[in-house]
Amino acid sequence: MFFREVLNEDLGCASYLVADGGRAAVVDPKWEIRDYLEIAAENGFTISDIIETHNHADHVSGRGRLAEATGATIHISKDAGVEYDHEPLSDEDEVEVGAARIAVVATPGHRPEHVSLLVRDTSRSEEPWLLLTGDSLFVGDLARPDLAVEAEEGAHGLFHSLRRIEDLEDFVEVRPAHIGGSLCGGPGMSQKPDSTIGFERRFNPYLRIESESDFVDTLTAEQAPQPPNLERIVELNRGPLLTEAAQVDPLLPRRVEELSRDTRSGAVVIDGRDQREFDAAHVPGAINVTMNQSGVGTRAAWVIDPGAEVITVADGDEEALKMARMLEAVGFRSVRGYLAGGIITWRASGLETWSTPALNVAELAEHLKNGEVTLLDVRSEAEWKSGHVEGSINVPYQSLRDEVPQEIKNADKPLAVACSGGIRSATAASLLKRAGIEGMEHVADGGVNGLPEAGVELKR
Repeated sequence: MFFREVLNEDLGCASYLVADGGRAAVVDPKWEIRDYLEIAAENGFTISDIIETHNHADHVSGRGRLAEATGATIHISKDAGVEYDHEPLSDEDEVEVGAARIAVVATPGHRPEHVSLLVRDTSRSEEPWLLLTGDSLFVGDLARPDLAVEAEEGAHGLFHSLRRIEDLEDFVEVRPAHIGGSLCGGPGMSQKPDSTIGFERRFNPYLRIESESDFVDTLTAEQAPQPPNLERIVELNRGPLLTEAAQVDPLLPRRVEELSRDTRSGAVVIDGRDQREFDAAHVPGAINVTMNQSGVGTRAAWVIDPGAEVITVADGDEEALKMARMLEAVGFRSVRGYLAGGIITWRASGLETWSTPALNVAELAEHLKNGEVTLLDVRSEAEWKSGHVEGSINVPYQSLRDEVPQEIKNADKPLAVACSGGIRSATAASLLKRAGIEGMEHVADGGVNGLPEAGVELKR
């Protein structure tokens, strides 16, 4: 049996290719399908089957593109409610790929239709070798229970689903659909892509909770805010197959300026460059979602309507096209194009640029000691409560999507916008500037946690 993991590093999503006897099945394919086609070609496989563990809520599946390219049969739970041709899966069904047997284990909780997949290589043994857990059991964590049903209902479902898989042999590998950084789990999710049933049984804190009521209480008390584009992505994944990526064309500066001139109704320019480069010069009204850190698509979807027409800017045309595909993967379906040649060609065309004064932590500390600025802390509420500057304003960057809170507008001093490292604050500062807030400074290097070393006390 041939087995290969394929990661979407930006979203923390894992997909898998299982092959034998010249045939291959792809489980939970990502939007970009080239990796699967290349692996199949290099190893002489025909991709015959595509299996989905559930209707994903954090990324658009590549199943339609992969089926169009290969003619493969799509398999998904009979309870998924999808609008495309598929083979419905029921508990204990099997998909055969040569000597490999992929058995369905119904594991509702994250979503009612969720299944895990127990893989056997019968050329070696009838014993299960690995479990593709989808969005049920993660390495060191569990899936969120609140993305399809009420959190309590989902938590009860997960409790009983775990009972179905935790009795497997210790050596059975655990291969989840997500690694650390995904929205579908919590902060305990490991960056390690695999584990074993035995290790998780001993060290995963949720598997050690024996009482169902204690399990439900623990899981439901920890939920983070739901992504705003969740329902949109689910509907895209349930609906007719998406078989083609958007044609993303290079656009000349004057055309970008024409399309984006109106910051209320025009195209949104999303700039993926380093926050320091963005602060120095950017297209008027552009929003900075830097590609320096993973989660580009997720961060963009928090602050920009995925139904909006967007244009990308990056360090070179290849990176701008890459960013466009990252946005497509989280449900942006109107990617108009990218700024050909980036900010260099924009400036060479003689067009106006905007800039934002940038600070480091030491400079921020001096401003605060002298009473020269009001600190806008765009970290989460939990981070702010764990340590913040007295008198600072806490508005998580996601909250700036639709309007500027009155407390920001009423600030009696210039704003210094900070987070923990300069990534989220760059997005927040660009949103505020786009909304007409002037006189801001952006803490582009470091953040609030570094202030005590510079002599500014943090309050809890």
